[in-house]
Amino acid sequence: MVQELLRKHSSVRKYKDYTLTKEEVSELVETAQHAASSHFVQAYSVIWVSDEQKKEELGRLSKNPTQFETAGAALLLCADFHRLQVAGKLQQTDIDIDTTENVLVGAVDVALFAQNLVIAAEAKGFGICYIGGVRNEPTAISHLFDLPTGVFPLFAITLGIPDQQNEVKPRLPLEAILHENNYNSAKYEVLLLEYDQTMEAYYTSRGSNQKTGNWTKSMADFLEKPRRPHMADFLASKGFHLK
Repeated sequence: MVQELLRKHSSVRKYKDYTLTKEEVSELVETAQHAASSHFVQAYSVIWVSDEQKKEELGRLSKNPTQFETAGAALLLCADFHRLQVAGKLQQTDIDIDTTENVLVGAVDVALFAQNLVIAAEAKGFGICYIGGVRNEPTAISHLFDLPTGVFPLFAITLGIPDQQNEVKPRLPLEAILHENNYNSAKYEVLLLEYDQTMEAYYTSRGSNQKTGNWTKSMADFLEKPRRPHMADFLASKGFHLK
């Protein structure tokens, strides 16, 4: 069942010696294209990184080299308004892409497309890992793949046959996510402390990379300081000043 497949998702960082064929990659991408898209703009493009040197460089720039070493395929997923500008020119129309709404539309379109691709891949027995580290060096990565104005990378995905499968992390309790009719923040103090206990037990008992810690401490450490402040200037260089 689809629900069972979705509940089994975990990131895979080590893959068996198998390279996805062009047919396999094409089928996954074509399937992913059937994701919903805001006003059908389809504001995404995918770079299939089949060149080993470029794949290695993408891993280095993402600061995640080991996650690319054994991958059977590496994909760079980008928001793309350049293609839409070309569409406008075909209709003798100048399209102004420079809005905050377009950045949001592009990010959402890419995410919906990507999740379709991931589900399709996992249904075929592949494992995946999202690589948000692409945003560590977006300018260098844009140069590496000749991304024009209007196109910016959001994340990469590595795929392959899992050689090492991680246990599924316990998610936040449903009550912390689901609100009815009104947003209720009063429940968080109790629910999050209970969730911390769940995560502490998971981290100390999982099969590999055991550690001590909990969710609220992890989030506090992660979000204490602004992350990737260079992204505002980078987006401006791609034509998006968040108007």
